[in-house]
Amino acid sequence: MTVFPKTVMLLGSGELGKEVVIAAQRLGCRVIACDRYAGAPAMQVADQAEVFPMTDAAMLQDVVRRHRPDVVIPEIEALAVDALQALEDEGIQVIPTARATAVTMNRDRIRDLAADELGLRTARFAYATNLEELKAAAAPLGFPVVVKPVMSSSGKGQSVVKRAEELDAAWSTAISGARGSGERVIVEEFLRFELEITLLTIRQADGTTLFCPPIGHEQEGGDYQCSWQPAAMTDAQLEQAQAMARKVTENLGGVGLFGVEFFLCGDEVVFSELSPRPHDTGLVTLASQNLSEFELHLRAVLGLPIPAIRCEQPSASRVILASEQLAAVQFSGVADALKEPESQLLLFGKPNARPGRRMGVALARGTDVNDARAKADRAAACVQVLPG
Repeated sequence: MTVFPKTVMLLGSGELGKEVVIAAQRLGCRVIACDRYAGAPAMQVADQAEVFPMTDAAMLQDVVRRHRPDVVIPEIEALAVDALQALEDEGIQVIPTARATAVTMNRDRIRDLAADELGLRTARFAYATNLEELKAAAAPLGFPVVVKPVMSSSGKGQSVVKRAEELDAAWSTAISGARGSGERVIVEEFLRFELEITLLTIRQADGTTLFCPPIGHEQEGGDYQCSWQPAAMTDAQLEQAQAMARKVTENLGGVGLFGVEFFLCGDEVVFSELSPRPHDTGLVTLASQNLSEFELHLRAVLGLPIPAIRCEQPSASRVILASEQLAAVQFSGVADALKEPESQLLLFGKPNARPGRRMGVALARGTDVNDARAKADRAAACVQVLPG
């Protein structure tokens, strides 16, 4: 029997974590939100906050041991993952598992797992630890290629290289955008795809796997700009994606929601990346589904039933970005945005801004996906990020 309340600790307190906190508190949970800076979005709605460098293993372990939460939910990638394994060995539940968090934190480990160990179709790729290795690795793949740090988030350090002469700049971009001090990049073939999708995949405590209807999305510089649900796929494509998502998440184990990304290239489905947590493209589920990705994550984490997952109406999201460096922020155009029928805004509450930082999102429902996307685009365009 599952008894409430539960104590949930969130490692990382961004906009996705904020929605996880809200979903947890609706189930009567007590939530401790942690991050490297005070006033992060999830801290604004949590019961308690802890501020410390998330990459400091000793401090992370100290905070977790002091609070002894029922579950620890990593919400970001910039964590001292070795510390999580030690905590799990002490009997503290890490979602989905400490190993899954470590494997998916690094592009090389998840790519090696998917391509080499599990035999999933991925883009052709190679690794490089210096500029000369990068040049040698890129040539056999054929230009253009995509160069990324093996450790980064939100598209940081990623570039598309069209000619060999651009590799010097791509190397510098990747190293400057990397998380941590490692100098290793992944270079991969540039896939000419028709669509990118996210398949939200839920592993439950009894071992069964559920899927949300596929979400289409567009990225710029490796960072999500808009998403919509349902994405148009053939039955054969969906079966391929579900089979691959099930295979990789079963290997990673644990419980919770995974955001599994794929490219659709004709009839072929190509594995891209995986996040062991709610996905930014899945913000659209706050408008589209009977249960959002955040509610699904908490139900799986806490061992609660999920009777059905439905996309109740075609829906879309469009991000609201900052265009300049701001020490404090405010917003204009909110009233104009909300004049759009069947729309809503999420303003994340980030205390400051920098160019390209995601500050909010517009969500909208429509008669079809195109209608929903147009509504979300119009609503987002109304909102301006201004100096506070």
